[in-house]
Amino acid sequence: MEWQAFLAVTATLGVLVTLISTRLAPHVVLMTALAVLSLSGVLTPTEALAGFANPGLATVAAMFAVAAGLHASGGIDLLINRFLGRPRSVRTAMLRLFLPVVPLSAFLNNTPVVATMIPAINAWSRKTGIAPSRLLIPLSYGAIVGGSLTLIGTSTNLVVAGQYQALTGRQDFSVFSITMIGLPVALVAITFMLLVLPRILPDRSARQPFANMREFTLEVAVDPQGPLVGMTVEQAGLRDLERLYLVEISRGDSVVTAAPSEETLLAGDRLVFAGETEAVTDLLRIHGLTASAGESTLMQHERAERRLIEVVVSQSCAAVGETIRSCRFHDRYGAVVMAVARNGERIAGNLGNIIIKPGDTLLLEARPAFVSRQQFNKDFLLINDLDKVTPRHEKAGLAWAILLLSVSAAGLGLLSMLNAALLAVIVMLTTGCLTVSQAEKSLDLPVLITIAASFALGAALQKTGVAAMLAEGIVSLSGGRPWLLLILTYISVSVLTELITNNAAAIIMVPLVLAITHAAGLDPRAFMFAIMIAASSSFATPLGYQTNLMVYGPGAYRFTDFLRAGIPMNIVVAVTTLSVLLWLMPLQ
Repeated sequence: MEWQAFLAVTATLGVLVTLISTRLAPHVVLMTALAVLSLSGVLTPTEALAGFANPGLATVAAMFAVAAGLHASGGIDLLINRFLGRPRSVRTAMLRLFLPVVPLSAFLNNTPVVATMIPAINAWSRKTGIAPSRLLIPLSYGAIVGGSLTLIGTSTNLVVAGQYQALTGRQDFSVFSITMIGLPVALVAITFMLLVLPRILPDRSARQPFANMREFTLEVAVDPQGPLVGMTVEQAGLRDLERLYLVEISRGDSVVTAAPSEETLLAGDRLVFAGETEAVTDLLRIHGLTASAGESTLMQHERAERRLIEVVVSQSCAAVGETIRSCRFHDRYGAVVMAVARNGERIAGNLGNIIIKPGDTLLLEARPAFVSRQQFNKDFLLINDLDKVTPRHEKAGLAWAILLLSVSAAGLGLLSMLNAALLAVIVMLTTGCLTVSQAEKSLDLPVLITIAASFALGAALQKTGVAAMLAEGIVSLSGGRPWLLLILTYISVSVLTELITNNAAAIIMVPLVLAITHAAGLDPRAFMFAIMIAASSSFATPLGYQTNLMVYGPGAYRFTDFLRAGIPMNIVVAVTTLSVLLWLMPLQ
């Protein structure tokens, strides 16, 4: 083994050991490995940085922006409310998650499905109280097994089929050729995940330790033209909100205290809630609720640039001693008071009639310019931009249509996935589903850097011949026995996928296995299916598959979390795949 190969192996093992034994950020570890491989000359600068120019990375970045458009337009809330609901347990939540994710991944490509669902899972977690860390690994795993149901579900399947056709000149694979193998594998994998993963996934709640020390009083109104008119409190989803409760309903001159679940909501009803900041921001995303502090009607239009901002009233504030309504807060500051907290407790009474006092914490809805204006104003002691923008619910259906049309165009071969994603971003920007600022903030740089830098390890192992040597060594152990060759083919692809990228593992193995099966007189189709599923079924590390890398950071996972959940998954999927192939497919 030459020194270049030795260094490539050392760098790969060093990354694995560091991620397992420390809490260093994955993008820092992988960028360090990239730097070592480039400085040592194992990779040229162009090769080392090739991951940053990879179309797959650009596609993921574009899909982050598309997902932001869905979130900003209320499309994510539409999905949560209509399909995900309010599960009572982690197992039920996982089942509800799999129902849309698995079939979507079969036809829409699993990478954009995961990119779209990550913000939905975060919002859903806040509503249900189930930590994102209990759901994001199942999201990735569900998308992976869903992608194995069709030839277009993952790029790996297309890579294998394309390489097979190029090398043999035959078109043996249609869109649903792999379904007879992928469907039983998916059913077994989903059953295993439902039974086992709730027991072993960590609970790393994102709640801040001091969040419950401040309780806001929030008043909202039922929009007369909104969908909540005529619904009961329970039907509107207002009874069991996480960390937020309905205190009373103000209706004309009467007040309904401790409103029962069956109370019908009427147009113009003012609803008084008490709860924490994060819970308040989730409430304001509900379609059919509007601000209700008297002057708020002045900001009912042109909502695109409005955001939530937290301020503390100073002693010198001009509004001290006046009610929110009488001081004409909106005219004076260009902001609407959405909620008030005082001494960590809620304030009884109508929000518009609350007298402002020094030290009050106000939750405001204002335009971004409010923050810069108040930097030089002594009315407020603290400015905290919560970066929460009120959704534009009227754009929700349009946002989903843009996503589905773009991915369908890619699935039908009319556009590449990259061009389809870029076109979706452009259309969302031009139609108002997404702003430029939201698109910029949606790019999760640590995730993108991690994905791009991981390509350098795969390139080093491939360039130095380590990957091919490992593959040839494993396959040669079969001794000419077809069933053992199939098993070793699957194992070698699975091992390579965990060390390098799934597509790279498939590209290395396809010509090698075709040569061996041709020399032995074996039917190569079963082996191609084994390569497809093995290359896609990377569960044990976050490095082998893009969707694992995408949920690594948002789920606050550690490398060992993937080992605990993924090694059993690898075994279950491998045994199921090989059993189905040996039962259904002729090898000779």
